[in-house]
Amino acid sequence: MSVDLDPPLPAHLQVEVTSACNLRCTMCLVRYRPPVNRLAGAMAPRLFHRLVEDVALRQLTLQGLGEPLLSPYLPEMIEAAVRRGIRVGFNTNATLLHRRRAEELVASGVDWLHVSLDGASAGAYERIRDGADFGAVVANLAGLVRAKRAAGSATPWIRVVFVAMRDNVGELPDLVRLLGGIGVDELRVQNLSHSFDDTDPAGRYAQIRAFTADQALWGGADQARAEAAFAEARRAAADAGVRLRLPRFSDEGGGGCTWPWDAAYITSAGTVQPCCMVMGDDRVSLGDLNEAGFPEIWRSEPYREFRRRLAGDDPPEVCRGCSLYQHTF
Repeated sequence: MSVDLDPPLPAHLQVEVTSACNLRCTMCLVRYRPPVNRLAGAMAPRLFHRLVEDVALRQLTLQGLGEPLLSPYLPEMIEAAVRRGIRVGFNTNATLLHRRRAEELVASGVDWLHVSLDGASAGAYERIRDGADFGAVVANLAGLVRAKRAAGSATPWIRVVFVAMRDNVGELPDLVRLLGGIGVDELRVQNLSHSFDDTDPAGRYAQIRAFTADQALWGGADQARAEAAFAEARRAAADAGVRLRLPRFSDEGGGGCTWPWDAAYITSAGTVQPCCMVMGDDRVSLGDLNEAGFPEIWRSEPYREFRRRLAGDDPPEVCRGCSLYQHTF
């Protein structure tokens, strides 16, 4: 079967508008790296505006490892996307989503907002989202729902994202009930993004690799408990009118991914990567926006070789432990 190594420019890009974050979440690479200054971590506006000028986008996701609301340039980035008719949104930890910010985002025309909430109690949530206050985040989420209703706006679509792990999966049914009471549109449950099995066990990724091995649900040891929590969450979602998406634990059909044909991920420093699941700009680089334009990078030999390998029987090492590639995300 022939593989298209030179697809058209993608209609979707995911852009890390900042690598700075105000939390140190247990499952995130940010926790295991030195803190990043808010200004130093922000993507330069010149890189961003060149991207949206060079690529005819239909969708733009403004998030990466950092907290998007920390970027001083986020409002102008949203405005640039809306002006061009690009669907735009991002994920936030909601710690900075106070009333005025919520009202501004509703008025901005942003299409969707995803809020990370990995527990239904302060104890479980705050052990994971180190540095956050559960009560404040829930209040901010409820305030966003109120701001949307007060404006009579159909947007943003509000979705909560829950990363399912050994320590928090039992909280899932209660979270569904909590969100139903607030009036949240949807809850997406996902597995951890990567096993990091391709990294050196004693190298830079040792800590997050060990954490994933301890907390991942795809290993099977906690699968029965997780399945029971999922079943109760389904019943709660039906009662509360919350749209619920749950992940799988395994995929008998094997791996596969279309990201390098359909989209791309760009770090705040301008490194072009095949997708958002890689975590770490030293893990794979297909080009640098400070050295070449995106169309040139998209059509370059490194990108062609990455597509060739991903479509074959010898995928790149960085893809093999990816839960999206394994269809378990």
